[in-house]
Amino acid sequence: MDLNLRSREECKFDAVSLGEIMLRLDPGEGRIKTARSFKAWEGGGEYNVIRGLRRCFGLRTAAITAFADNEVGKLMEDFILQGGVDTSLIKWMPTDGIGRICRNGINFTERGFGIRGALGCSDRANTAISKATPEDFDFDYIFGELGVRWLHTGGIYAALSEQAGETVTAAIKTAKKYGTVVSYDLNYRPSMWSAIGGQTKAQEVNKEIAKYVDVMIGNEEDFTACLGFEIEGNDENLKELNLEGYKKMINEAAQTYPNFKAVATTLRTVRTATVNDWSAICWADGNIYKASDYKELEIMDRVGGGDSFASGLIYGLMETGDAEKAVNYGAAHGALAMTTPGDTTMASLKEVESVMSGAGARVKR
Repeated sequence: MDLNLRSREECKFDAVSLGEIMLRLDPGEGRIKTARSFKAWEGGGEYNVIRGLRRCFGLRTAAITAFADNEVGKLMEDFILQGGVDTSLIKWMPTDGIGRICRNGINFTERGFGIRGALGCSDRANTAISKATPEDFDFDYIFGELGVRWLHTGGIYAALSEQAGETVTAAIKTAKKYGTVVSYDLNYRPSMWSAIGGQTKAQEVNKEIAKYVDVMIGNEEDFTACLGFEIEGNDENLKELNLEGYKKMINEAAQTYPNFKAVATTLRTVRTATVNDWSAICWADGNIYKASDYKELEIMDRVGGGDSFASGLIYGLMETGDAEKAVNYGAAHGALAMTTPGDTTMASLKEVESVMSGAGARVKR
């Protein structure tokens, strides 16, 4: 498939993300409500993708976001720098010392185990990036003068506030003006949309954004809640995937939005919090490609698995232009990311390609 990517030579960045980056506080094997200590990480739906593209796949990446200019913001910057992602596009916003003007987001996340599912508790109202407007970023400078080959953003950021959706739309339109390929992960979260109009507002915002997207990503709930496409006859209680229903759904999405060059969805059957069946499918050029199946995949931390799928998919599309290879890069990378703690990947390209080739889990010496 031909994405008509800009050349590396004319662009400072291979890929950038637009979205919120939060401080993740993780109680490890325990529960949030009984914890006495937490492990600190960084994470965020859009950022996790761009960090994976840098850390696992070696691309030149940057994060477009905003932080309150305080010590927690500096901690977040330090995490991002450790991940190798460029921080020069961060907007630092003044704060009053207690967060009335703006603050930095916090996300408490426990991993789940067996019959106990993963649980998240976010504290992210009035954050710096949720209060940012299109005027806070010079998108013409970023996409025009600096040059960016790929922009990734998503529905988590778009749901943060009224102005967040406006900022996403402005960024995407400017990116398209300069020939940047745009991917978008629908990532529907009912709790986030509830304060600004619920599912009705989610569809209004996402249907408008979808008109400018090249690569659309999401699971079945995302496509239904955000774009109105449904899988006929899908029954989660059966614990089996209606694969033909998924194929029909993404075909319909591709026909409805002729600007889509690729449409991808993860396929997950949750046996327990720590055992899932995992795969993915991708539509491109009128064909649907399915990734290898990872049956009864053992999971340490599922948070960020879909984001790591997205980064593998994007890498595969950028480097090979082959949708079948790309969806397999995505599924393998997502599977590996869920074997380690935290939102972000700890995998290497060599490990991803080894899993794609069918390598097992024997010890490597």
